[in-house]
Formats: sequence, C-alpha cells, structure tokens
Amino acid sequence: MNDNSRRKFLKTAGALAVAGSIPPTVGLCSGSRPGRRSTTLPEMLSATLPEARSATFPFELGIASYTFRSLPLEQVIEMTRRLGVKRLTLKDMHLPLKSTEVEIRSKLETIAAAGLVLSSCGVVYMKTEDEIRDAFAYAKMAGLKMLVGVPDQSLLGAAERHVKESDIALAIHNHGPTDLRFPSPESVYTLIAKMDKRMGLCIDIGHTQRLGLDPSVEAEKYFDRVLDIHIKDVSAADASGATVEIGRGVIDIPKFLNTMVRMRYSRTLHFEYEKDENDPLPGLAESVGYVRGVLATL
Repeated sequence: MNDNSRRKFLKTAGALAVAGSIPPTVGLCSGSRPGRRSTTLPEMLSATLPEARSATFPFELGIASYTFRSLPLEQVIEMTRRLGVKRLTLKDMHLPLKSTEVEIRSKLETIAAAGLVLSSCGVVYMKTEDEIRDAFAYAKMAGLKMLVGVPDQSLLGAAERHVKESDIALAIHNHGPTDLRFPSPESVYTLIAKMDKRMGLCIDIGHTQRLGLDPSVEAEKYFDRVLDIHIKDVSAADASGATVEIGRGVIDIPKFLNTMVRMRYSRTLHFEYEKDENDPLPGLAESVGYVRGVLATL
C-alpha cells in the first residue's frame, strides 16, 4: 500500500469510527423524532470517544482558547463541555494578563464548576525582563505548572531563571515562516538544549507543516523537550497554508497521532482551530471528531 492509499484508508477508517460511534437513535433533523429536540453535531461528536477508550492513550485532548477569540469565556467553557473535552489553555483575551488574583480565582472557580481543568495559559509574548516576570507571576496566581510563551531570544536566560524560581515550565511556541524568532521546533531546541529541562517546546504542527517540515518527524526528533502540542490542519505545506478542518488539509494526522502514541506522549494535544473566528464550533467539532475517529483505529 503506497503512502497516498494508506492515508486515504486511514482517513476513511477514522470517519467510519466517528460515524459508527454515534448512537443510531440520534435524530439528524428536527422531524426525525416527533416531540424531541434534534441532537446537534457537536453533541453527537462529544459522544464519539467514551472516557474509558480515551484512557488507553497516554495523552489528553484540550482546547486552545484562541480558537474562541471572538467569544466570551462563558461560551468558551460551554462549547468545550459540549465537545466532551476537559482541558483548556487560555489566551489573554479570556484570562487577561493584568488580572488581579481575585479575578483569576473567580474565573478558575467558574472553569472548575463546569468540570474543566485549566492546563496552561498562552501564547504569552515577552519582549522585556519585566514582561517575563509579570507572565510568570500571572501563571503562578493561576496555579499553573506551564506557561506557553514566546520570549525574545536574548531573554532566554532570564526566562530560565524564572522557570527555576517558580517551578513553572515554559513551552516555547513556534509560529512558522513569518516568525523571525522561533519559526520551527529546531529553532527553539537548539537554543534551549543545554538549559533546564523545564524549558521546552509547544510544537504547533500547522506552522511546522507550513515550513515544509513533517510534524511527526519534528516531534520525534525533539521529543525530549516537547511539553505541549497545538494540533490543527492546514491547506498547504508552505507559507500560504491556512487552517482548515482537521482531515481536510495536507498534514498526515493519522501518522502524527500514531507517532504520539508510539512515543508515549503523556501531556495534552490542544486543538487550535483558527478558521471561522465568529463561528468556530462546527469546524472544531469536525476536527475533534476526526481525531477521535483516527485514535479509535490505532
């Protein structure tokens, strides 16, 4: 079986796994079952992978709240719950960097009351030592053990000092062809390889693919420092690539997930769906369902 045939097969298998896990009694339109509300697509997809099955994988699924950047935190929480995902990494539009401890505590209580877990925050950009100090103080107030961020390269030493002092890991995010600081996983790794092991990578597989690099190869090559992953799909393997629903783009998602399972990645895959800013839920639900379907075939 050649690579193209294999990929088509795995995509089909993933889709069938998603479809096969939807209960046959679910109505697909308002007239399917008189007197009962129809089940929405996100609700159907939230049932595609029971907790018992997800427990067989060493990693968890989460949502990067940048996906919901045009929506308030209350909707972020509700949509995440509807997808059956329990972990969130919050961007500063949902947990402002200037928040007081009381404000942060209030939002954490709201998140916990919904049955969700705040796994990290970011991406936080840090251009001065004061911004690094403030970012780590913010993460500490939120009770976090990891900050996803992008310090200027000249400030990596200062960032490492704060990592050591706070015991909060820093996962540096790569941003692809237009990023002058950290375009690729390698550009991060080469600068932090001799630093504290809590200095690591948040690999964005979409931006990695936009550099013409295979995200599976990159993740395996630098695996000892992979602290977080932003999972998505893109339309092209060059700078023109834009976010699309997972399974519709050029990234070999089955290969990537298989690599993560084989390498025993034990942290979180955070979905970052950057398309449809004002109405992201349908595309995000399709993406979550696709990933769950592929995982069901591994």
